[in-house]
Amino acid sequence: MQTEILSFSSRRNGNCDAAAAYIASLTRGAVHCFSAMHPNPCGHCAYECFHSADDCPHIHDGVRLLYETVLRCGMAYYLVPNYCDFPAANFFIFNERSQCCFQGAEKKLQAYLAVPKRFIAISNTGKEQFVTAFRQHVQGEPDVLFLAAKEYGRVSIDGDLLRSDAAREAVRSFVQRNDR
Repeated sequence: MQTEILSFSSRRNGNCDAAAAYIASLTRGAVHCFSAMHPNPCGHCAYECFHSADDCPHIHDGVRLLYETVLRCGMAYYLVPNYCDFPAANFFIFNERSQCCFQGAEKKLQAYLAVPKRFIAISNTGKEQFVTAFRQHVQGEPDVLFLAAKEYGRVSIDGDLLRSDAAREAVRSFVQRNDR
């Protein structure tokens, strides 16, 4: 089954893009850059999705399709950068928009939660906030690799974390682990 790689960074050619490309090279997976979809956050509506998921006024911006893609895959990797000690806003948009996919569809939600997922947090701090946010997407505890640029002698904003052989090895080991 296909591997899907979701990058939640808004920065092009940064650490999340590099990690996504590296994972794709290891798995032949498809990379989805969330910010390139120009997703709409929840709001500017009358919460129509609370009555029917299909009535979300933003239903055609690709977020629902991305959830559907994850539902059909064999493994999903979520790459999430740290902004001010928390996951990036794009990840929260994805999370909140689950309403237009799963409202009134408990079996579909359970199927989504059951899809194997691994999370890579590009973060020097805030580990607990990431784990808490990731729990909304899995059954049980999330499988998380924290990549702290400072641990690899890098500065996160430089976007060169995956130029570190040790960081690449950490990602490779995480991806190729056989405990699915």
